[in-house]
Amino acid sequence: MITEEATQAAPAPVRATPEPPRPATRHRAWDEVPRWHVYLPLSVYLVFTLVPFYWIVLFALRPAGSTSLVPWPVTFDHFEKVWTERSFGTYFQNSVLVGLCTLVLTTLVALAGGYALARFDFKVKRGFLLALLCSQFVPGALLLVPLFEIFAKLQLINSLGSVILAETVFQLPLSMILLSNFIKNVPYSLEEAAWVDGCNRLTAFRIVVLPLLRPGLIAVGSFAFVHSWNHFLFALMFLNNQDKQTIPVGLNTLMSADSVDLGALAAGGIIAAVPVVLVFAFIQKWLITGFSAGAVKG
Repeated sequence: MITEEATQAAPAPVRATPEPPRPATRHRAWDEVPRWHVYLPLSVYLVFTLVPFYWIVLFALRPAGSTSLVPWPVTFDHFEKVWTERSFGTYFQNSVLVGLCTLVLTTLVALAGGYALARFDFKVKRGFLLALLCSQFVPGALLLVPLFEIFAKLQLINSLGSVILAETVFQLPLSMILLSNFIKNVPYSLEEAAWVDGCNRLTAFRIVVLPLLRPGLIAVGSFAFVHSWNHFLFALMFLNNQDKQTIPVGLNTLMSADSVDLGALAAGGIIAAVPVVLVFAFIQKWLITGFSAGAVKG
């Protein structure tokens, strides 16, 4: 006979908990599309993009008068011709000087203006931003006459300084907008903490904020450098002497009304393109980060 105490001490039966339902597997559109539907258009686009580069390399490396589709035997006579006879060594130095000076000036001025737009509120801020945006719709050709008059009074015509200033002015609006949006993504509390520790505004910006702006500075600087390196109009209008010309104007001198030296033109195009390609190959990581961060409003 089971007593009342034994009944109370007996453990209650354990019920098996049902397993939670497994979530249904989500099928992406990528899994439903055959891979060749993606790779085939990309391959066609890649061929369409690389074929012109192959023709440039072909004309630059094969001997003059050759009609071979393979650059063999390889010759560097066209490179030697444009570098020495066509003064491309001087053009290259001038382009490097213009590009680096434009990079430094654009970055410094845009950094100061972008910080003011990101951290301070003033009455004409909206109007100023609107003016910066509207300036991007003005063609560079419309700036030639007023800039020429200003540089003539400043005696900067036929000087690389005129091209540097023109390129800097042309690049500032977009650079300032990008850096201001990038600075907005840096928490304002970091600067306040530096102020509490005894830093002034300039020191706090240099120690705390500036290291976080590296991707944005690289993006703005590279954009200014590449644009000034490839820009043709300002150098053509403001520079007269051959020893002051840049690479885009030098490429234009290889084409005449009667004939075009395709080998020399292709060699000059490779000389103009290689430095830019190398720069982007090294900074592409920071460049993508900088443009994506600067395009997002903080």
